[in-house]
Amino acid sequence: MPAPHPLPENPPKHTLIEDVQGLAIALVTTAIGLSFISNLGFLTGQTAGLALIISYLTGLSFSWAFWLINIPFYVLAYFRMGKEFTIKSTISVTLLSIMMAYIPPLMTFETLNPIFGTIAFGVLTGFGLLGVFRHKSSLGGLGVLALIAQDHFGIRAGLVQIAFDVVLFTVAFFLFDAHVVLYSLFGALILNGVIAFNHRRDIYIAS
Repeated sequence: MPAPHPLPENPPKHTLIEDVQGLAIALVTTAIGLSFISNLGFLTGQTAGLALIISYLTGLSFSWAFWLINIPFYVLAYFRMGKEFTIKSTISVTLLSIMMAYIPPLMTFETLNPIFGTIAFGVLTGFGLLGVFRHKSSLGGLGVLALIAQDHFGIRAGLVQIAFDVVLFTVAFFLFDAHVVLYSLFGALILNGVIAFNHRRDIYIAS
């Protein structure tokens, strides 16, 4: 097991203005990335992937599915990650849910190459999540569990999320066409690779 990354005793703090603009940019970037994958009818991993599966199978909007799924994780976040993290995560999930009700209809494509769309999703959503993490927030769900594993056991958040995704995509193979799942898995690997290689608490020390 990797050793936990050492944290400085008094890391610099983001100001409220920095948090607001940082999270706003990160959430818009994430919403645009998710719009690519939803336009293609593909999936992703983690809680958003579960919300997409529920949306495709039941007709419930992604926004409502994503928001409702995250409710139990707020309790876990409060006791394990603290009040500030929980409040920011709750706000981030709610804002992303609202954005996903309005941004995808603004991004309709006559032609969208599935490989390009999947890569765009992975890169944009990956960097969006990095921005969310770096402002002491998350998009709830499995992201909270991944950050707990990183902070307490020294396991990279992206690697933890990949393990969760393996289970999710295994189930998806029984529910969707193979090509949909394979493209979706490709996008999830890009997303988690961006996080695994860039989310370093020992390098990015502002909190």
